[in-house]
Amino acid sequence: MAKSEGWSQKVTKSSDALDLEHGVFALEDPGEIARSLKKSAEESARRKSDPYRSAMSMLTFYINRAGKQLSQERRDHLEAAKDELRELFGRPRKNQRQ
Repeated sequence: MAKSEGWSQKVTKSSDALDLEHGVFALEDPGEIARSLKKSAEESARRKSDPYRSAMSMLTFYINRAGKQLSQERRDHLEAAKDELRELFGRPRKNQRQ
């Protein structure tokens, strides 16, 4: 196990992060990813901020930790999940990415 994998896994499990559905970030449908994150955030007893912020933070954390290892297609799916998450929580969508 690489050092960074151990660190991010520890953060995910022991911080005030969310209890995520197994394999949520591997889902193909951005809407499914967003719905799963929303459900986890709303049900979590570990989060310290509001459900929207917690869900968006976890998604952003995953994208940033994966970094260059993410294919452009996978990154696009995860960025689309951010837009879906915004919509589920009634927040305005960001401008379309190029």
